[in-house]
Amino acid sequence: MIKFIEETVDYLKNKGFDSPEIGIILGTGLGQLINDVEVIKEVSYNHIPNFPTATVEFHKGKLIYGVMAGKKVIVMQGRFHLYEGYSLQDVTYPVRIMEKLGIHTLLVSNASGAINLDFKKGELMLIEDHINLQGSSPLAFKGVELLGERFTDMSAPYNADINSKFKSIAETNNITLHEGVYVSVVGPQLETRAEYRMLKIMGADAVGMSTVPEIIVANHLKLKVAAVSVLTDECDPDNLKPVDISEIIAMAEKAEPDMVILFKELIKSL
Repeated sequence: MIKFIEETVDYLKNKGFDSPEIGIILGTGLGQLINDVEVIKEVSYNHIPNFPTATVEFHKGKLIYGVMAGKKVIVMQGRFHLYEGYSLQDVTYPVRIMEKLGIHTLLVSNASGAINLDFKKGELMLIEDHINLQGSSPLAFKGVELLGERFTDMSAPYNADINSKFKSIAETNNITLHEGVYVSVVGPQLETRAEYRMLKIMGADAVGMSTVPEIIVANHLKLKVAAVSVLTDECDPDNLKPVDISEIIAMAEKAEPDMVILFKELIKSL
């Protein structure tokens, strides 16, 4: 993997990806943030050596380098998921690349379902902690100790200072920002009523199919990390209706302007 990482980093440096400070991963239906980035360079994933390729139709599949709120950023427009057939090492490969290019902070967004029924669709949730139900770890491979501490501490995976800033920004801008526990499952099927009940008992406030692998690797690399979920549906097992994916995407797009404000104002303060 070290050889692959070096090849990818050299390619991107030659393309002009010069010392980004902050990495951003955009989740399902969350692409409007790009409108606030002064784009310097962009490269399609399928042109980047050793990079996975996004296979989900609503994921763009571009790595974008530019300036946002006065800071150099590198943005993943489209992410990778275990359910696409990738390994956890594939899913998290871009985080390793962004770290080698120079980022010190990783900001992550996702679309998720609200298990906590006090939370409503169209609102945002700041991830305070997570539960990994993806069946493995992105650090579970031979030679991982060459890239960072094998037994990575996860007692506080989300940066408290950044989370505090997010909450302050939300209050200033009258944005509803819940705080809770995100559980990551494999997917791509959505949960049964019994599974929603189980996840609630386990202490989850929202459920999705991403984010946790990237957070684990970011902690492995000693990056500062924060993540925000856009709540796109309400997972009430007693009143469960079939989910329309197009409605989920539409709800993500509706809530996205608030997320853009949070990210933009936060980046100004970093």
